[in-house]
Amino acid sequence: MPGPLAGLRVVDLTQVLAGPFCTMLLADMDADVIKVEPPHGDVARQWGPHLDPPGAYGGYFASVNRNKRGVVADLSTTAGRDLLLRLLDTADVLVENFRVGVMDRFGLSWEVLHERCPGLVYASIRGFGDPRTGASPHAERPAFDIIAQAMGGVMGVTGEDAAHPMKVGPGVGDIFPAALAAVGILAAVREAEASGVGRYVDVALYDAVLALSERIVHQYSITGSSPVPQGNSHPLLCPYGVVRTATGAVAIAAPSDRHWAALARIAGRPELGSDPRFATNAARLARTVEVYGIVEGWSRQRSSAEVVRALADHVPCGPVHSAADIVADPHIAARNMVLPVEHPSGGAVQVVGRAVKFSGEDAGPLRPAPLLGEHTALVVAELGSGRRTVPP
Repeated sequence: MPGPLAGLRVVDLTQVLAGPFCTMLLADMDADVIKVEPPHGDVARQWGPHLDPPGAYGGYFASVNRNKRGVVADLSTTAGRDLLLRLLDTADVLVENFRVGVMDRFGLSWEVLHERCPGLVYASIRGFGDPRTGASPHAERPAFDIIAQAMGGVMGVTGEDAAHPMKVGPGVGDIFPAALAAVGILAAVREAEASGVGRYVDVALYDAVLALSERIVHQYSITGSSPVPQGNSHPLLCPYGVVRTATGAVAIAAPSDRHWAALARIAGRPELGSDPRFATNAARLARTVEVYGIVEGWSRQRSSAEVVRALADHVPCGPVHSAADIVADPHIAARNMVLPVEHPSGGAVQVVGRAVKFSGEDAGPLRPAPLLGEHTALVVAELGSGRRTVPP
């Protein structure tokens, strides 16, 4: 059964992670994503880890460029720009993550393309956004995930304490902006289908990470104090964190009084469910160290598996998984959340599957990321002489 975006054509000029992850989300829903790369290719093709033999790209590129077709076009040349324009005449969406002004210098600005293709949705993902939607004083600066995490608030509340800020392991400074860009693109496509007029969609890494960190702003507004890192506990909810076990650690979330009463009962301290020193979240927050001490007094006498078995049906609880644990979890198999994708080496790479599911969907296997320019001849052959300016 075709995915919900079948028939949507996306021209993808993005590289590395934020842009490719955004267009991967669209490709996973059956959009025809045509990845247009310069002759030297997306720099991420070179990044590992690599299979042996390495093939044309590593796992990094394989993961976020699956289900796309690949075309080479040198936008610094007339021929390359002409090819891109012919593609855009048949497209619904353009996505790019160049620095401010790059597309303008190519003669491919939003204004130029909007005049040529009024129905085209044009999306950009930049470190500090595009001046068209708000002229940041940082607009010209380059940025990566770690910069967005640092400036957008995530790093300032992650780690053991204020003296040791820490980035989040996954690239949330790229991936969350990518997800927001996909939402914005689909909203603009819906509008363009009705009006025939496309929009410019702009997402800044900094803005998106701030949106992800929303809690810190209302806390600061109300309390006058900037939140700081405090390890695995939560500044507003208790208990809501990680506790040690005899074999490792588990995450427990029992901020509601009902969940706390259940946790106290299972831990052999039912009286604490009604004890005024612990019965409310506010009371527990005032005694955070004592609360976690009570919970760990019970959990450290048991394995992580025993703690999860005792709690998970009554109190939100889960083990701290490694990648190996995730791959072995039956949930992952049942939900098709780790899938193989073919690799040019002749082997296969396991990658994360589609997180968005649809009823009635029987999604086929993932198609491998394209070789550099693999589909150039095919895509050029598909291009007709007609111009499509309004999405179907």
